Amino acid sequence: MGYKPYLRSMTALKVKIINQSNHALPEYATAGSSGMDIRAFLMEPILLQSLQRELIPTGLFMELPQGWEAQIRPRSGLAIKQGITCLNSPGTIDADYRGEIKIILVNLSNSPVTIHNGDRIAQMVIQQVTQIEWVPVETINHTQRGAGGFGHTGN
Repeated sequence: MGYKPYLRSMTALKVKIINQSNHALPEYATAGSSGMDIRAFLMEPILLQSLQRELIPTGLFMELPQGWEAQIRPRSGLAIKQGITCLNSPGTIDADYRGEIKIILVNLSNSPVTIHNGDRIAQMVIQQVTQIEWVPVETINHTQRGAGGFGHTGN
């Protein structure tokens, strides 16, 4: 099931991970996948009522290299079919975080939804990040857009 890691590029980033769950490690479903599915690690099912939010454990702990982050994003199928999405989305897991990866789920449907152990609840995308150094100035360059935002183009 899923895309086999040995088919990925030999230059893939190596990330240390501890898996305390009884599930397989997150994996890419296809060769073109950006995100890996993350599964719930639950001792008993959680019933999410309409508009209720819950912090869902995964049993996963990782050590990202400096200059990288993990983004936690909703799964589109779960969102459209059941109305379940992630809050704080995309959630950022910083390179220096060593705690358990937990996912904030919310039920935006009108009906209760049960989350079971092993359910695919989110996807994780690993991205390189750059830290900046601020340069205080008195002015910045002007552009044609200027300060226009929040729908100023008509869409």
